Amino acid sequence: MGTVVIVLCVIAIVIVGILVVAAAQPGTFSVQRSASIHAPAERIFPWINDLRAHESWSPFDKPDPKTRKIHSGAPHGQGAVYAWDGKGQAGSGWITITQSQAHSRIEMQLDMLKPMKGRSTVVFTLEAQGETTLVTWAMHGAVPFLVKILHVFVNMDGMIGRDFKKGLIALKAIVERRAGR
Repeated sequence: MGTVVIVLCVIAIVIVGILVVAAAQPGTFSVQRSASIHAPAERIFPWINDLRAHESWSPFDKPDPKTRKIHSGAPHGQGAVYAWDGKGQAGSGWITITQSQAHSRIEMQLDMLKPMKGRSTVVFTLEAQGETTLVTWAMHGAVPFLVKILHVFVNMDGMIGRDFKKGLIALKAIVERRAGR
């Protein structure tokens, strides 16, 4: 009986410790990655401003080929909506372009339903730098307490940042290949 009590006390201490560490986590998150693409913003912008075009470069569209996808609203730009419902890693949710400033900035609202509910803001900026354009993919949002517990074990910046980097590399390859670079 004494061993069981000790084991239960250790488990309780570990759980309380995790909850304390989680409570100390920030209430918001921010992830950002950038890539320099050898093309003018005018050639890059349509690949981001059209949610259908994301299927050719976004790593978030790749996990489950059986994911059900629905495009609605505007064909591109402000008001375009892309919803998906998939199993496992793909989850389900929708993304809406809320602002679109030609060749410079696109802001989106991401609403996730599965695997975990959440709302985030996604922003793409395009900044001319001579013969190249610096494309920045950023996302920020609130972190509810349950997600804070997850953050104790998973590095959000590393996890999402890795996918942002993959997506920017794929976008760069498509745009530069089409530009003959």
